[in-house]
Amino acid sequence: MQKVNGIGGVFFRARDPKALSQWYETHLGVNHYDPVPWKQREGYTVFAPFAADTDYFGDAAQQWMINFRVDDLAAMVDQLRAAGIEVETRDEWNSEIGKFARLHDPEGNPIELWQPNQ
Repeated sequence: MQKVNGIGGVFFRARDPKALSQWYETHLGVNHYDPVPWKQREGYTVFAPFAADTDYFGDAAQQWMINFRVDDLAAMVDQLRAAGIEVETRDEWNSEIGKFARLHDPEGNPIELWQPNQ
């Protein structure tokens, strides 16, 4: 059986696509596809549909949440907070698979950061 070998893109609507693309590049290092797409290192990618009534994403109106792997969660959280971005961390989010933090982009889309356990 043929299988996909990774995520080729994440596409979503934005009120101001140019400004939002710049925010992702500035604060998370995810560059837009022009002139060259963002290239990720190999690693785990979780594909997990959630129940329609989940509160895991925060706002019940949100249909998706993206999760980015990071090498050093504490350093990333410090960097984002220094830029004036609110980041939430909770001890109960940390588990046998790693540490997690949450934030929202300027348009309110939820983002989860994940530092996998080695």
